[in-house]
Amino acid sequence: MAKKQTKISIPKEIIISKIYEVRGIKVMLSHDLAELYQVETRRLNEQVKRNLGRFPERYMFQLTIDEYQSLRSQNAILKRGRHSKYAPYAFTEHGVLMLSSVLKSERAEKVNLLIIDTFVELNQMLLTHKDLLLKMEELEKKVSNQDEKVMMIFNYLKQFIKEQETPRKRIGFKTKGGK
Repeated sequence: MAKKQTKISIPKEIIISKIYEVRGIKVMLSHDLAELYQVETRRLNEQVKRNLGRFPERYMFQLTIDEYQSLRSQNAILKRGRHSKYAPYAFTEHGVLMLSSVLKSERAEKVNLLIIDTFVELNQMLLTHKDLLLKMEELEKKVSNQDEKVMMIFNYLKQFIKEQETPRKRIGFKTKGGK
């Protein structure tokens, strides 16, 4: 008999809200991942510690106390009662992928797919935004070069208007009275 496949639905907004930038890298914290996987944080950490060889520093690192405090103050990431005496682990996209091999549950596999899809989507959006930024910079360069030319046209127009305002010397037949 085939296993019953359950569909897991987690809105992308929730996953995105749990992605932080630390040390210039997009990461997810161990307690947020544990919440998504519906396991205790200490169980997730136990599995990671048992398999440390699968998590080099480019996949996972522990936050410093300062980094952790900064995240807590900026994002209010901890709820009351969730304070830990240890700074959490931060998992990169590849580290999250590796978690699926360590946490061997159906939910972990499906949640990992959702998280990876979200990371891929974010990367694509960043690339799109970079393209738009480059195009805007090109346009700005073109327009900034035009500023000087537009100013020159305005200066010529001002000169022309001044020339029109100054009375011209009359030419032609003049009488003795002046006009």
